[in-house]
Amino acid sequence: MRVLAVGAHPDDLEILCAGTLAKYARRGDHVSMAVATNGEVGSATLPKKEIAEIRREEAAAAAKVIGADFYWMNHPDEFLFSTERTRLTFLDLVRQSRPDAIITHAPTDYHPDHRATGGILWDIRVMTTVPNIKTAHPPCQRIPEIFYMETLAGIDFVPQHYVDISETFALKQEMLACHKSQSAWLENQYKISYLEMIEITGRYRGFQCGVKYAEGLQPSSTWPKWSNEGFLP
Repeated sequence: MRVLAVGAHPDDLEILCAGTLAKYARRGDHVSMAVATNGEVGSATLPKKEIAEIRREEAAAAAKVIGADFYWMNHPDEFLFSTERTRLTFLDLVRQSRPDAIITHAPTDYHPDHRATGGILWDIRVMTTVPNIKTAHPPCQRIPEIFYMETLAGIDFVPQHYVDISETFALKQEMLACHKSQSAWLENQYKISYLEMIEITGRYRGFQCGVKYAEGLQPSSTWPKWSNEGFLP
């Protein structure tokens, strides 16, 4: 299988679905990790260009842990919107990686960049096969399936699928540990520990499904439809 995971910011995928991606990679599937924005506001002391480059290097290092292909989309942090330009970049990303399945942010996620990332992927999933929409890479032969990963701390998210990541949780920790700049940022800004957060969430989801550690997913087909602010009931 070919799996594409798209996170809004550097570290989103490592927090929310890295155990699942590591499990795919371990069994021999082709895994791609893409980051939509450049994380340029993720520092209280460094200028945008410098912290963005640091975060690109950290995200690339995390993808390398599991041998995943890495895509840096470089949209501005905190200002990701569905425009013709962003749609075309997302279209070309999917065409280049040619996934059977895409894992991305859920409609109920707290962050507008997260919701925009998931919403754009939902909007362009059919367009990826349309020949008259031109990008650098040729159209896909099939429409990829979309699955939503956990929201931060699992808020407003009820998994329909649980992935047992007990054997890949150490890889998830290793991947997240690559994001040293954000570990310090979160602890200083919000008094949050990266590794403690994924430990608690992983154990909680594992408790729900009878394993030590788990991650939750939802198929996109279970959501009615998107709006600019998430999903409409």
